[in-house]
Amino acid sequence: MAKKTLTTKFEIKSWDEQPYRELPDGRKFKRAEVVLTGGADGELDATWESVLFYEADGTGSYVGLLHVTGTLDGREGEFVMEGTGTYDGTEARIKSKIISSAGGLAGITGTSQHVSTHADYPHWPMKLTYELE
Repeated sequence: MAKKTLTTKFEIKSWDEQPYRELPDGRKFKRAEVVLTGGADGELDATWESVLFYEADGTGSYVGLLHVTGTLDGREGEFVMEGTGTYDGTEARIKSKIISSAGGLAGITGTSQHVSTHADYPHWPMKLTYELE
């Protein structure tokens, strides 16, 4: 198997971020669901679900799961990625790894990186490095 790299941008269709715990000093816990479409020239869609923690200054950290569905290398299926990220007030960064796969994408392995700023909105850039049997 040879490693491949896909650099793509998803379109953010919806972003629902809701606080569930707020501390007296301004720190917050939130849950988010982000629906993405159109990655890999319209071949992939995804949903990012995460738990976020924000400091009082707006910086934060988060953990989440990305469920990707669609066609990659002519094979239709799905995979799930587990990721962690940070927001420094300007840039959001997420590093993820594939933890599960099914359908025509069963057996895919790999990692992804996401780096974006508010200027990227409404897009979610992603670089996926993967191997597919």
